[in-house]
Amino acid sequence: MRTLIKNIKTLAGISTERKLRLQGAEMAHLGQIDDAWLLVDGERIASFGEMKALQEAEIHADRVVDACGGTVLPSWCDPHTHIVYAGSREGEFVDKIRGMSYEDIAKRGGGILNSADLLHTLSEEQLYEQAVKRAREMILKGTGCIEIKSGYGLNTADELKMLRVIKRMKETLPVKIVATFLGAHAVGRQYTQPEYVNLIINEMIPEVGKQKLAEYIDVFCDTGFFTPEETARILEAGAKWGMRPKIHADELASSGGVEVGVAHNALSVDHLERMTEHQIEVLRGSETMPTALPGTSFFLNMPFAPARKIIDAGLGVAVASDYNPGSTPSGDMKFVVSLACIKMRLLPEEAINAATINSAYAMGLSEDYGSIEVGKVANFFITEPIPSINFIPYAYTTPIIQKVFLRGEEVR
Repeated sequence: MRTLIKNIKTLAGISTERKLRLQGAEMAHLGQIDDAWLLVDGERIASFGEMKALQEAEIHADRVVDACGGTVLPSWCDPHTHIVYAGSREGEFVDKIRGMSYEDIAKRGGGILNSADLLHTLSEEQLYEQAVKRAREMILKGTGCIEIKSGYGLNTADELKMLRVIKRMKETLPVKIVATFLGAHAVGRQYTQPEYVNLIINEMIPEVGKQKLAEYIDVFCDTGFFTPEETARILEAGAKWGMRPKIHADELASSGGVEVGVAHNALSVDHLERMTEHQIEVLRGSETMPTALPGTSFFLNMPFAPARKIIDAGLGVAVASDYNPGSTPSGDMKFVVSLACIKMRLLPEEAINAATINSAYAMGLSEDYGSIEVGKVANFFITEPIPSINFIPYAYTTPIIQKVFLRGEEVR
């Protein structure tokens, strides 16, 4: 099936250079063609160009879609989510309004542990139904790639249950999904911390590896959670089973997460709300993508990651939603892009690149996703007519999406 999208006001996020990520000044360049067309052949992008050249190109298409002056962008890529969870935690939301911190709630046995208690009571089918509803909401808001973590099981059986749900989502949804094992999200209630770390290394990781349930491994390396030394042990165990690190780092304190992540060739280090100049230097020259989660800072009234400083230092930045029940109950990547501009001082072009090509890189997917490029998977969305690209982060609550295409097919 060949599909022609015509009468596109602006085709944005285009590339011809096969770059896997953008860094420094490159991030301010968002390839664009005005008055454009886009041709999809099966699941892949076949070609694109200006409307004035369309007849000369003699395009033969099985289906023609009129964008009606809308803008076309590559689908958002969300490289950090926790959307397989049970229920919600709005009670803690009220606790935060009354002055309790994220750390206070965790210390009293709430937070992640509350989610683990509830998840234990649900079947795989119930978890799947809840998670699919969240994923479909994200898809219709323009997201085409989603990383999903475990981490609300906190024992072997429930961690594997979560990962099986993620595997089923991979098999049944049109969105591209990658799985991350996050057994080291918190310490399960029935264990001491040393016991739990040993359980992760000696039992959980081998089972996840044998069943091939995760591409990546994550650790919440931060004050009150897991130390850099414990993190290193867990990452080394995961590497034996082919799981590359993606690290929770520097959310609550500058606690060594970036350093241990870079030392173990982490694909990304995420959060970074307490990042310092030293950690920026640690990232220089590495393959690790610093990934900011501005929705978390917004919801928890925390500092925002220093994304402006990171880019000005010549590095790249990705952004993600962190969709989860405790600190970011939203998977709206358009709002994430707005926060990146408003709170982290990124230009609209930088924020869009951070939410597309660089966030695809932070999932190991940028060879096939994250930009409009011949040969890449045809994941994109068509907006309603908008004045310019700048309108997307500017109009931070305005619905803009007209149509969503994943793997070359419209999703309704």
